[in-house]
Amino acid sequence: MLTKRIIPCLDIKDGQTVKGTNFVNLRHAGDPVELAVRYCEEGADELVFLDITATVDKRKTLAELVRRIATYINIPFTVGGGINSVEDVSVLLENGADKISINTAAVRNPQLIEDLAKSFGSQCVVLAVDIKNFEGIWKVVTHGGRTPTELIATEWAKKAEGLGAGEILLTSMDHDGTKSGFAIEITKEISNSISIPVIASGGAGTMEHFSEVFTIGHADAALAASIFHFREIEIGELKTYLKEQNISVRV
Repeated sequence: MLTKRIIPCLDIKDGQTVKGTNFVNLRHAGDPVELAVRYCEEGADELVFLDITATVDKRKTLAELVRRIATYINIPFTVGGGINSVEDVSVLLENGADKISINTAAVRNPQLIEDLAKSFGSQCVVLAVDIKNFEGIWKVVTHGGRTPTELIATEWAKKAEGLGAGEILLTSMDHDGTKSGFAIEITKEISNSISIPVIASGGAGTMEHFSEVFTIGHADAALAASIFHFREIEIGELKTYLKEQNISVRV
């Protein structure tokens, strides 16, 4: 049985960790380097760093901050935000990222997925898919949730796999920051439609939510932010709980 992964996420704005609800109402959540070190010590399997306003502000991800974080951690490190080219990825990998996450740029130019996969390998390419439910249909949104598209979530995930994406980071904008649970049904639908790993994101509030997204939602990994940042759930305790539920995790 493949081990399920627990992944804290650092949403970065102006060099600081922030967290909001439904992608808005951001509040300060701590120093990103200190949080990264803490998660490494607590047993996180990976770490994700998203410069959440990089695309909107039309600027590059904070490569300097990426380098500072990478210096202190020894777990896989995924970085996203404002990535538009092979050159952008090269800079991030040189500064310590192990994988990169693309979203808006890939929707605008799907060829970018293939270009990055060929240049760095599929294992390096994580496609972030932000979704929102429009009258019962899950569609992709871009620019930090500000711009709706006509892309159907499941079809976009399948196309991305065909282009060479190595993982899907699936975030429900409707569930983000609500602590009401992950979007289980669409997570299950996409997980069952593709063969690459799906990281579920958006809505974690209890340990049971993680159990549900692994068992019912068939997710390969689960990502959360505020519940870890503010110590509402400790990663070690979460893994102990999941193990008791017969869910395979690394401890």
